[in-house]
Amino acid sequence: MRWVTYEAGDGVRTGVIDGESVRGLAAGATLEGLLADDALAEAGEDARRAPAEVRGLDAVRLLAPLRRPPSVRDGLCFLDHLRGCYKALGRDVELAEVWSQSPAFYFANADAIVGPYDDVPIAPGSTMFDLELEVGAVIGRGGRDLHPDRAEEHIAGFTLYNDWTARDHQVVDMAQGIGMAKSKDSAITLGPALVTVDELEPHRRDGRLVLELSATVNGVELTRDTLDRMDWTFGELLAYISRGTDLRPGAVIGSGTVPGGCLLEHVDTAELGDFTGWLQPGDVVGLSGVGLGETRQTVTEGIDVVPLRAAGRPR
Repeated sequence: MRWVTYEAGDGVRTGVIDGESVRGLAAGATLEGLLADDALAEAGEDARRAPAEVRGLDAVRLLAPLRRPPSVRDGLCFLDHLRGCYKALGRDVELAEVWSQSPAFYFANADAIVGPYDDVPIAPGSTMFDLELEVGAVIGRGGRDLHPDRAEEHIAGFTLYNDWTARDHQVVDMAQGIGMAKSKDSAITLGPALVTVDELEPHRRDGRLVLELSATVNGVELTRDTLDRMDWTFGELLAYISRGTDLRPGAVIGSGTVPGGCLLEHVDTAELGDFTGWLQPGDVVGLSGVGLGETRQTVTEGIDVVPLRAAGRPR
């Protein structure tokens, strides 16, 4: 099933895509609630058999399928993305041993979710705004201390995930050394749908989902690669994340950036068509994934910031 959250003039609704239409549930139903109640499959059958409403896809505005998930974590499971960033910055691409010992991740801002076609303002004060092509796994059945061979059984489905990043703010975050902060705080795109695991099974090869993914800026393709190239599988990532802590239904876990799927990896490349530099107001960013759909968003002007005084000094 392809679950969506949408608005058609009379409030936010939840439903499933059926061809060129959406079969909606009764008002008040949310994907977050259905996942928490372990009612997704039953609700999907209800939507197919006796929907509360049926609307054409062209008559609704698709929102993020999960607008306020209980938590969002973002992994770094494509190590070639990290190597690409190091290369673009003139650093040694040989990775330290720590990167092969466990999958890295950080907690992202669950209050910053935006929809697949929403405008995205540049992060306040940023002049180095970037996109990141990822896939998000959504937890269906909660768990703790999951086994890496069985952890993927806890995934309800997948969605495209854009980890918008202010690279100049990231320099500050990394210098302070206590985790990602304002560099990852302004927006996370999810959508256009939560595609259930069974829907994607035809794309599974040797235990991995082989989904072709791509990203564009103003129609110029930045990268095209496949999800199965993850160095750490979703099962391994979930097992690591769940050590000693609960993963709740509805939690979103990002794959990390597909190699080449951000502008930072291209700062030493002149072959970007009409696009040069970091994202600017008016740029149109698109993500695409086989079986997952497409996002298309326009970057807009961000707000000015009020400078802070230096700590320990009077204003």
